[in-house]
Amino acid sequence: MEKRDFLQRGIRHIDIRSFNSAPLIEQFGEMSFQARNLARAAKIYDKMLLDKDCTIILCLAGSLFSAGLKKVVYDLIDNNMVDAIVSTGAIIVDQDFFEALGAKHYQGTPLADDNELMEKKIDRIYDTFIDEDDLRVCDMTIAGIADGLPPKPYSSRQFIKAMGEYLVRNKKGKDSVTRRAYEKGVPIFVPAFSDCSAGFGLVYHQWHRKGNPMVSIDSAKDFLELTKIKIASKDSGLFMIGGGVPKNFAQDVPVAADILGKEVSMHKYAVQITVADERDGALSGSTLKEAHSWGKVDEGFEQMVFSEATIAFPLIASYAYHKGSWKARKQMDFNALLDKK
Repeated sequence: MEKRDFLQRGIRHIDIRSFNSAPLIEQFGEMSFQARNLARAAKIYDKMLLDKDCTIILCLAGSLFSAGLKKVVYDLIDNNMVDAIVSTGAIIVDQDFFEALGAKHYQGTPLADDNELMEKKIDRIYDTFIDEDDLRVCDMTIAGIADGLPPKPYSSRQFIKAMGEYLVRNKKGKDSVTRRAYEKGVPIFVPAFSDCSAGFGLVYHQWHRKGNPMVSIDSAKDFLELTKIKIASKDSGLFMIGGGVPKNFAQDVPVAADILGKEVSMHKYAVQITVADERDGALSGSTLKEAHSWGKVDEGFEQMVFSEATIAFPLIASYAYHKGSWKARKQMDFNALLDKK
């Protein structure tokens, strides 16, 4: 088989506007187990949207956009249903920015011969294939953006904002989360920014600076900027897909504000979709009830949903979209707040 034979059928992103999950969610609420948990999570998210004092932070971990969930997040941004995003680098760079440059994710199979895929420079994400040559283009584009910026430390938010500006300037990625977030003033934070194609691009940039001033990423500045958003908000809610670094980073900001001497509330609302287990003590499966003991998440409007994201996330997002509570929300533009001198 030739390389092109593996890269035939592209992943299609699900459109939450095309179906109304509300009747299904309402029936889920009368059931048990994860159906009832999912229904309660959907209603908590709707409460966040109804609460005019609530800043909504969306946390993203896992291989979400490669699986077809990019348009869900795009629509949440486009309709003021999220005010800030904390994500892994792979989702924003290797998946969203990657597609914005014209590359695709393709339907594959976990039964493929991985030696053959490696020889043909095809990377596999479970049952999804991507062209390694396209990823290298993404790496070098990141390096080029870094080369064009004044050499100094940047928060990941500032660098991702520059990526959005690059897409607008070059008329690329009209369906890109990175671009739409830039246009709407929604900050995107990637606390582990080097753990993705951005890392390869920045390594290339720094290597070729040969000791001269260079672009770098300041993760402490990320933390300070997200804390500033929390301080500027009366209340906040977390909508977390997966766990890991984005979950902990977002949960930590009430504690960071307290350390700065600022009196803020815990996150008033919190929903998490995960398949992780809490019994090993790891972060991704740790419950929101546990987070209350740390002073991070308040009790009352929190819900864990133990489900795979490609199933649960579109159902909750479609429910909230068709309920229409977002129509009364205003664009926050926290990028403008953080860019003030």
